[in-house]
Amino acid sequence: MRRRDFLTTTGAVVAGSVLTNPVSATVAVKTKKRIALIGTGIRGTSFWGRNIQNQYGDIIEFVGLCDINPGRLQYALDYMGVDCPVFGDFDEMVAKVKPEMVIVTTMDSTHDEFIVKSLGYGLEVVTEKPMTTDEDKCQAILDAEKKSGKKVVVGFNYRYGTLFSAIKEQLVQNPIGKMTSVDFHWYLNTDHGASYFRRWHGERDKGGTLLVHKATHHFDLLNWFIDSDPVEVTAYGALEHYGENNKFRGANCRNCAYTEKCKFYLDITKDRSLMNLYVNNEKYDGYIRDNCLWREDVDIFDKMAVQIKYANNVQVSYSLTTYSPYEGWRITFNGMDGRIESWEDIPWRQKEKIDQAALHAAEMNQSGNAPTRTDEIFVMKNFERDYNMIKVESTRGGHGGGDKRLQDKIFRDPGMADPYKHSAGTRDGAMSCLIGIAARKSIDENRPVKIEELTDIKPHPTRGV
Repeated sequence: MRRRDFLTTTGAVVAGSVLTNPVSATVAVKTKKRIALIGTGIRGTSFWGRNIQNQYGDIIEFVGLCDINPGRLQYALDYMGVDCPVFGDFDEMVAKVKPEMVIVTTMDSTHDEFIVKSLGYGLEVVTEKPMTTDEDKCQAILDAEKKSGKKVVVGFNYRYGTLFSAIKEQLVQNPIGKMTSVDFHWYLNTDHGASYFRRWHGERDKGGTLLVHKATHHFDLLNWFIDSDPVEVTAYGALEHYGENNKFRGANCRNCAYTEKCKFYLDITKDRSLMNLYVNNEKYDGYIRDNCLWREDVDIFDKMAVQIKYANNVQVSYSLTTYSPYEGWRITFNGMDGRIESWEDIPWRQKEKIDQAALHAAEMNQSGNAPTRTDEIFVMKNFERDYNMIKVESTRGGHGGGDKRLQDKIFRDPGMADPYKHSAGTRDGAMSCLIGIAARKSIDENRPVKIEELTDIKPHPTRGV
């Protein structure tokens, strides 16, 4: 059977109809919201710093920045274009500048400290993902939120991406009947994937392993798509490529005798922003941004496979690869009556050569000038000859356009309609990181791990759209 005989293409190109422009007019406000930022690394100063100042400066005001590194603090002021006091002590900052909202972008393992403190001070909180890195810290956040009466927003920008939103819309329409299983595979290339092992993320006491730091994005999408809670996790993983699995290593890329033979050599001196933010400020805290990814301190997994059972009996097979020739993902939803399938940046699917080195930079682009492209969702019905190819017009930059929509929801119009529950709170943050925590525990202890073992959250068969 020829492909054109088998394919029925929808006539219209979908631009994510579930995501109408969140803001059509400026929301009237009397005073600017007072915001404090804790953690002035690249994510804090760019996505939650400069971008917020540029896009929402008419309705927000940064009243304080906090970090243990005084050099990064001074750089942050200039880079973000703000004029506010800086602090090395979080409690002092809150006492002196009296913010209404705190944005937490510190090292993952310290998120809980500043979330709990902020809630104790009666403040609104926005935190980067993952919400935290172990079950005890997760429970402490849940308890603090309940006691304070305030809410925590977790920055799951992937949910807001045009393609992921269009997939959610298809699932809600339920063309495949009762969902039974999901296959989800994520591929990090040798540029982006390797970067985690250079940074503090390569040490589990700081990032909780990539099953927590990176995969929490993916587990949150699964929870949101499946509309149920995970109940049990079995995982396998190993460190076989990076870390001590190499015959040579250096102090860091700038001080290495093997630059000619190491395919992962990074010349950080060619990146002015990394030099200004990190290298010029190493003397304050000793953090090395171009660390050797073969160093023996690396103790996270570089290959991971996870099986997840949900309360509604959906089964998930998930994997994360950290040294793929290309960067992309593929997902399939199997149902009693059919199948939904989609992907992004699979080279032979797109029939184009992708500059893998530039791919991650394009995804992180916050300028709003990133090129658009057409992605695809295939909807297939059992026993039917044809299938629908739904074309989704999306953008390469800002995580598929999700960054802008997430931040509009938080800062511009918190009360905007949210029919598919894109907005994520502590329960979402908990359930996503708990899958990663359970997976890590499953690998370490060689056993299935039940989600109920970890916190007092009781998994529900359905969470409701």
